[in-house]
Parts: sequence; structure tokens; C-alpha cells
Amino acid sequence: MSQQGTTKQQVDDEFVVDTEDCEERERAYRERGTARPITVVGNPVLHRECKDVTEFDEKLAALIDDMFASQRAAEGVGLAANQIGVDLKVFVYDCLDDEGVRHVGVVCNPVLEELPADRRVLDDSNEGCLSVPTAYCELARPDYAVVRGQDAEGKPIAVRGTGYFARCLQHETDHLYGYLYIDRLSKRDRKDVLRQMAEGTARYETVPND
Repeated sequence: MSQQGTTKQQVDDEFVVDTEDCEERERAYRERGTARPITVVGNPVLHRECKDVTEFDEKLAALIDDMFASQRAAEGVGLAANQIGVDLKVFVYDCLDDEGVRHVGVVCNPVLEELPADRRVLDDSNEGCLSVPTAYCELARPDYAVVRGQDAEGKPIAVRGTGYFARCLQHETDHLYGYLYIDRLSKRDRKDVLRQMAEGTARYETVPND
């Protein structure tokens, strides 16, 4: 993406700096992209592990642009490629952490780092998903997360987050391995979330499950 002047992320002490020029970078991606409808729970692409990104080319760059455009249109804070029907391990994010700091970035082929026991402090805040529209449920996740992968040019990166942003990183990585957050809920809570979804109306375009 450097040829288009939007990749300003730099690695500082191994972790990517994704808090600088957020507005300019997100706008540049989004304005080049086209918003696509969101796939919803039940669509097969959401329920299997995605393929690794192996070609870091103009086609990938165009996909990332569309993902940022789709994320903004749906008013989301993170979006995985399979949520717009693309079977590739890539997600984008535009998310505030609990301190109100904005993070914007892209991760290809993400792997969630296993936390040592002394870092696993659980946060049971509400969670929602663009692929499960209008529904929310409490879900305990660690309040700190590290994801390792590659940027849009194939360079190794590591992203870390706390609080709400940590939840976002875990949620989007889950997507690319075929898991929705409702798969981590009890049967009763999952049933309630699906009821909420059935009773609500998505505020953005979705792909119907025929």
C-alpha cells in the first residue's frame, strides 16, 4: 500500500504504531473502496477457516480498500474478509481502546498470541458482530491481546491492544478461523442472541442466506 501513500504504520519495539494519522489513513482507504454487503451467520464462508494470504498485490490492496469502505458503511470497528464473502485471512480495524485512543490498521494471516496465566485478566463486557446484526451478549475475553501477522505488503507485524481494542483483535482473528462470538456462548445465550437478530432489522445491507 505504500505506492498509494497510506501505509504509515511503523514498528516500535516490535509492535506496530497504529495510532498516528488515523483519520487520513482510514479516509484514503475508504474513499478508494466500495462498500459491500455484509454476510451474516449461517453463510458457509463464516463457518470455516479462511485461506492464507499469499499474494500481497494490487488485488489485496483493492480488497482492503473495500473492507474499510464496508466497515464504515456498517458503522463497525473491525471487519474480517469473510464478512464480505472473501475467503482470505485479512482483517481491518478502526477501533478505540478503553482510554479513547484510536487504532487503525490491517492484519493479514493473524495469529493470536497465547497469554501467560498472569496476563489473563478477563473482561465480560457486551460483544456484538456485524454478521449477527442487532444482537449483543456478554462474553468474557482477556483484556489484553497480541496478534502477529503481516501487513498489506507482507512484512511481519505485531499488534497489541487493551480493553475494547483487545476484544476487537480477538473477535476479528476468530472470524478468520471460522468462529463467530456466538460460538463461544452457552446454548441459552446463543439462542437469545439469534432471537435478538431475528427480531431486529440491520441498519446496513446484508447478504441473505438463501
